[in-house]
Amino acid sequence: MDVPLWFALIIVGWLGIKLIRPPLWLVVVLLLGGYLLADSLLSPAIDTAIK
Repeated sequence: MDVPLWFALIIVGWLGIKLIRPPLWLVVVLLLGGYLLADSLLSPAIDTAIK
């Protein structure tokens, strides 16, 4: 069964918020920070570090 990545991320995020109950500001900071890092000059360095 092939599940799209965006759908899997939504499910994991929803479960994390329901089970762990982090503060809303922490969720926003992590999402915004990840978005900004993915579009920054550091993205090639992060990409090679992950691989």
